[in-house]
Amino acid sequence: MNIIIRNEEKSDYKRVEEVAREAFWNLYIPGAMEHYIVHKIRDHKDFIKELTFVIEVNGKIEGAIFFTYSKIIGKDGVEYKTVSFGPVFISPEFHRMGLGRKLITYSIEQCKKLGYRAITTLGYPYHYNPYGFLGGKKYNIAMGDMNFYKGLLVLPLYDGALDNISGYAEFSQGLEATLEEAEEFDKNFPPKEKCVQESQKEYEKACVQLDND
Repeated sequence: MNIIIRNEEKSDYKRVEEVAREAFWNLYIPGAMEHYIVHKIRDHKDFIKELTFVIEVNGKIEGAIFFTYSKIIGKDGVEYKTVSFGPVFISPEFHRMGLGRKLITYSIEQCKKLGYRAITTLGYPYHYNPYGFLGGKKYNIAMGDMNFYKGLLVLPLYDGALDNISGYAEFSQGLEATLEEAEEFDKNFPPKEKCVQESQKEYEKACVQLDND
């Protein structure tokens, strides 16, 4: 396979949204919202264009990763700028071929080069622990309700980046969307069957799982 990672361009938008739709369809909810989030985040003030990448396989886009500005708000009210990634996705037909690892590893290196403090994200720990992410509790970083959840993952990008910081993570509002908005946007794509499956139940449980370790 000939693999290239590069910045997303405007001419890529439709293909990227199609891949996002396929990658997330029925995974977390019946249907998907991520292709709409990808569409709308590009016009948001927190969108980081230079950190949004696509991965090509033999000249065709088969995945992408999006970054937005986020922050950690300390208990003293001081804000520390961070970045967050998501959605990140690979075409289902190319799963388990190492493309996601290449895309995430490359993106982390670019964040380091640009001098960012840390990356925060939400997801399954087993997906991101291999890249050095640890639960927010390890760094005294909670969610806005001041609970520590297993799904909040943090990666400092240089030594001492999070020393003496304690507080909560706040993600971009640009990542928020309603189901109604997503369904309206989905009318731009060919009809696709929605269904309930086990991964959705697992996701619901994961979202509320506290880190009590």
